[in-house]
Amino acid sequence: MAKLQKFIIRETDEFLTSHSGLAMIGALADESGLRSGLRTLLPGKKKGSVSSDDTLVSMAGLLGLAKPDFAAIEQFRDDDYFRMTLGLTDIPSEPTLRQRMDEIATAGPEVRKMILESSAKMLKKHIPELTGCLEDHIVIDGDVSPFDNSGSKKEGVSCTYKLMDGYAPMFAYIGNEGYLLNVELREGKQHCQSGTPEFLRETFDLARKVTDKRLLIRLDSGNDDIGNIRECRKAKVDFVIKRNLRKESIDEWLLDARAFGEWRTPRDGKAVYVGETTRERDGENVRVVFEVVERTITRDGQVLLVPEIEVNTWWVSLGPRTATPDEVIAIYKAHGTSEQFHSEIKTDMDLERLPSGKFATNALILTLAVPVFNMLRLCSQVGMKNGYLSKKKVSRRRIRTVIQDMMYMAARVVDHARRICIDFSRRNPLREVWMKTYLAFSGG
Repeated sequence: MAKLQKFIIRETDEFLTSHSGLAMIGALADESGLRSGLRTLLPGKKKGSVSSDDTLVSMAGLLGLAKPDFAAIEQFRDDDYFRMTLGLTDIPSEPTLRQRMDEIATAGPEVRKMILESSAKMLKKHIPELTGCLEDHIVIDGDVSPFDNSGSKKEGVSCTYKLMDGYAPMFAYIGNEGYLLNVELREGKQHCQSGTPEFLRETFDLARKVTDKRLLIRLDSGNDDIGNIRECRKAKVDFVIKRNLRKESIDEWLLDARAFGEWRTPRDGKAVYVGETTRERDGENVRVVFEVVERTITRDGQVLLVPEIEVNTWWVSLGPRTATPDEVIAIYKAHGTSEQFHSEIKTDMDLERLPSGKFATNALILTLAVPVFNMLRLCSQVGMKNGYLSKKKVSRRRIRTVIQDMMYMAARVVDHARRICIDFSRRNPLREVWMKTYLAFSGG
């Protein structure tokens, strides 16, 4: 066994940084118009204070490093690399950051609109590829995912449908790659359908800024509401919405499935009926795809005295020639991938427990997370195009992996001949991926 090496601890005057990836956040924030938009909308700098755009861009930098707490800014107060890469004139202190974020949160809806539109503009320009559920349809996933803020007294925290105290924000992602298109912070007690038609209208407008292809939205049964279908029709967006059976008879659905569905027996004691029918909705007949499962024997061989019947049905705007019942079911089941996107926001970016006690400030921070989340996703997707791959064939890398590999890549910063250089070790296998990705965002 090799002898354990003991190290001598020394100090150096060299300019070293452990978070070189902030250069990508700064480049995208500038190139997307986020910084200039903030400067135009928000009040100018008061004498002796930190400007509003410096405040928000500083917060974006913290989000990019998965450090959403206001206190985290203190470790960057004297960090010249943090200042240079984000183009900051001043870096706020913790109390100033908290106070200024509270002030900006009350500036009006124009700030939220500008942040979301700058994010959409950035996606339009830099997405390497946007894949959907069908050849000519780009998918949008709309969903609510509760944030657990138990034990806090933050404004808007209340009991969610998962019986925990927290918030219940609504998210919208576009493409199989999972770019974050829109988000709305909601009180925990708010029903998932409340305010959703307006949210969808805003989401469709943002989606049109990203792609010209046809759109298809997937929604859970909690959003089975005629208001959502009307918004989809107005925007000419196709939909697959899981139906809420409400008071419909399970036994009647079984009879219809036996009569009109295709019968399959994947194993003894289990019959699956897949097919389609129509139901009246808002004065029109709408296509309904169904999957009815009848179990008389459990998977482990136990015979049931009373059969178990499971009914799943969906409102579908796609015609039979565009998508068969099996294809519709497969399209909807892929909606479950959005749970991974929620996890990346809540866990990888550490945003589940939002830092402020004020609802409006937390809503602003969650909105600011939209472009930052997409910046990190672009680092993954553009990086994969430049060789950022794993042994397994994957379509995307987790945000946590991107933060660890690219945001926290160690480097030496050199100020020479009026130019700032970033030096990476030749032993770092990701150095070329980092450099190519940064050049793609900074214009070479």
